[in-house]
Amino acid sequence: MPYLNITEVESGVTSLAAAFPTADLVDLPEPTFEGRTCHALRIGTHRREPKPAVVLIGGAHAREWGSCEILVNFAADLLHAHAGGTGLVYGGTSFTSTQVSSVLDAADLIVFPLVNPDGRRYSQTVDPMWRRNRNPAQSGGDPDAVGVDLNRNYDHLFDFRTAFHPSAPVRVSDDPADPDQVYQGPEPFSEVETRNVRWLLDHFSRTRWFVDVHSYTQKMLYVWGDDQNQSVDPAKNFSNPLFDGKRGLKDDQLYAEFIEEDDADDSAVLAERFCEALKGVRGKGYTPEPAFDLYPTCGTSDDYLYARHIVSGQEEEKILTFTVEWGTEFQPPWPEMKKIVLDVDAGLVQFCLTALA
Repeated sequence: MPYLNITEVESGVTSLAAAFPTADLVDLPEPTFEGRTCHALRIGTHRREPKPAVVLIGGAHAREWGSCEILVNFAADLLHAHAGGTGLVYGGTSFTSTQVSSVLDAADLIVFPLVNPDGRRYSQTVDPMWRRNRNPAQSGGDPDAVGVDLNRNYDHLFDFRTAFHPSAPVRVSDDPADPDQVYQGPEPFSEVETRNVRWLLDHFSRTRWFVDVHSYTQKMLYVWGDDQNQSVDPAKNFSNPLFDGKRGLKDDQLYAEFIEEDDADDSAVLAERFCEALKGVRGKGYTPEPAFDLYPTCGTSDDYLYARHIVSGQEEEKILTFTVEWGTEFQPPWPEMKKIVLDVDAGLVQFCLTALA
């Protein structure tokens, strides 16, 4: 089959919810600028009490077409295997029926395949390289200035001109017409799409793990994205204004972002297990690494969601967060994309098994 259009993604989600008693349709509260209501799936068995949750989202960047297919297929594979009492086989990586059941029994899987339907439609019908949503509020009538990069719109170091060193190559912009399409928006959570993701995490308050599916570079990234990690000096943290203007430079002595050693270790293990299972499918090598190693960022989903428990003074559940960067181009030919779907889905199943072990 070719890439799914937005109607087919929506149909896939709603059909799975209707077909399987272990899947519930989740209505996201805010429609997009073009009036579309988004849906996620909650997958799991017994509902007597909330279980630890794994939240997986995709399709935030419009041109990264295969992210939706990865997540729809991931949900369908687990539901069909569980209903049929079978295992899953992805090339050279396989999982038993007992492993499949253990995931659905132990956790709620929240799968939100298409965060940005307006952008995907525009990318698939007008401009294949479109990245952002389609909100024209800040465009001033310039068609090239429509939209916001949703993965720069979360509330983490949003004031990048204050937070980062002037020479840091942080990949974000406050210019709506930025040619790289990394405009962050006028304020954190200015966009309905990011507010829908935030609502999902608030609604499933026992979320412990989060994965945002993107392309490309064949990596499995974990926090932090604003600077290199360190577990020695807690004072060096994103909320400390003493370090404003010092973040974002590699291999310098000015700053490195504090992370608890156990969190850094657990994140590295989860990313490594994901990559090992993915490689087992057909030999593709993905690299597990902190997000900063790709390039410095701010306003991203993974850094924001991990930081929530710190900002709240530990009142929020701690969430270990990750970003998959699949493939080597945004829209591979479909025969290759089908293989990438299997690669990444094998990694995601193993990720869940490792997290829940």
